[in-house]
Amino acid sequence: MYAGKNKSINNILKIISQDRERTNILKKQEQTALTFLVQRIPAWMTSDILTAIGFSGSIIILSGFVLAAYFGEGYLLLGILGYIISWFGDSLDGRVAYYRKQPRKWYGFALDITVDWIGVILMGLGFMIYVSSTYKIIGVLFVVLYGWEILTAQLRYKITGKYSIDSGILGPTEVRIIISLILISEVLLNDSIIYLSSIACVILLITNILDTRKLLKAANMRDEEEKQLRENKREITLTEQRI
Repeated sequence: MYAGKNKSINNILKIISQDRERTNILKKQEQTALTFLVQRIPAWMTSDILTAIGFSGSIIILSGFVLAAYFGEGYLLLGILGYIISWFGDSLDGRVAYYRKQPRKWYGFALDITVDWIGVILMGLGFMIYVSSTYKIIGVLFVVLYGWEILTAQLRYKITGKYSIDSGILGPTEVRIIISLILISEVLLNDSIIYLSSIACVILLITNILDTRKLLKAANMRDEEEKQLRENKREITLTEQRI
């Protein structure tokens, strides 16, 4: 019975993970949680509803920053709730579609990227509202750098045909956890968000540069492969003409 249960879990995991590769450090734990949840999402809760739920998390994060700016740092903790809700909706919308055998690959791809980008903008906007004018640039930098990461993921998909939302051992889940810890730190130690966010931006910049280098290498390899294919095709054509 135990072996059969494991087989069932593995089959479900294979179904819901078929369109992407994961490399994040919490991969195993996250996939276990998603495998558990997709089986228990009520039938009326569609992928679009889950996307809307995830987006509502971004609104809660923005609200937490705004309330904290006017009524005290404690409201930043709303952001943690927002990130939990964001993870729930964002992680499950596509997985539920594949589990129910109702995937809309390109529709989901376009919607997911758009909602994610708007969510990042809202988070950056919230940060800019919360901090003093001197440090608002950090919020702008975060939005730009995260946007760069999103763009790299799309280009990687176009060039290699492999879709990955992770950058090495860090994925969206790890980023949400790190930012939640930064929010907690700010509540306990005022202005720590400025220094920790600056460090996060530097790490994100380094990660983006490394990912871009890998992307360019992959792009160059594909160019070489396509060039070789064209040459082979030309040789075959010339051979056929001689015959």
